[in-house]
Amino acid sequence: MSSKNDMKLGVFIAAAGIVILFGKLGVFGFLGRTLWPLVILLPGLFLHVLFFTRRASATVLLPAGILTVYGLLLGICNMWGWGLMSHLWPLLLLGIAVGLYEYSLYSSGRNGGLTTTAVILGLLSLVLFIFTLLGTGALYLLGAVLIAAGLWLMLGRGRAGKRKKWNGGW
Repeated sequence: MSSKNDMKLGVFIAAAGIVILFGKLGVFGFLGRTLWPLVILLPGLFLHVLFFTRRASATVLLPAGILTVYGLLLGICNMWGWGLMSHLWPLLLLGIAVGLYEYSLYSSGRNGGLTTTAVILGLLSLVLFIFTLLGTGALYLLGAVLIAAGLWLMLGRGRAGKRKKWNGGW
């Protein structure tokens, strides 16, 4: 064997040893457990890049929006705990709404029905998200905000200037 082939073989054997050592130390398992949401997020971002560089039609925006939102959602849950999914599950509907809205926004032709569907799904997702938060401590925050707003309307509004009644002085 020549010294050139010996060098290639040596590099291959050393690389195989590094891969085996990292595998036994748990590096690949850690990366797999930590970064797996990127398997969903990166294709979504790639499809967006394909569309915005004019290499693909607007039809790729539907899966692009869904994959991007789902990848972000799963990444958040993977990082801060899967218990968050009990409150963030309405974002699954938001992913579909984002994909539909992007497609209807950038596709040629009339897509009024798709836009309406996307907005309705987005609003439904927002309402369901608010309802899931109401089951937590956010209900206390909502109560405090409502009390403060009521007190402001009763006591503080209109004191500095001329007093106006709500009904225009009737």
